Amino acid sequence: MTALERLSLAQGLFNASTGLWPVFHRESFEAVTGPKTDFWLVKTVGLMLATTGAVMSLAARRRSVTPEIKMLGIGIAASVAAIDLIYAGKGRISRIYLLDAAVEAGLITGWCCVGDPKKPRCRS
Repeated sequence: MTALERLSLAQGLFNASTGLWPVFHRESFEAVTGPKTDFWLVKTVGLMLATTGAVMSLAARRRSVTPEIKMLGIGIAASVAAIDLIYAGKGRISRIYLLDAAVEAGLITGWCCVGDPKKPRCRS
């Protein structure tokens, strides 16, 4: 499996698991992230994340991580990170979401570096 496929699989599994978590176990999800009033919306977002996760995982397993999958990976990570930062910063959601924003930033960095480790921002 290539680095690109491993990244797609990792993000896919992360999105699928975190997306399905509130759908299948509301109590533990709210214990970590805080109570929610519109849980139908939490489930909607969760199922959308799970769907993107399934697509990214399938692409990795089929060894067909295309530019569109890379765009999906970067786009979903950037969208989630932006929501995490904006609303955790305003105090509307728990500060635990800042940890998720850090994970999302790592995924974006990974997508930008995969295939070109010579880029200065990709060196350790």
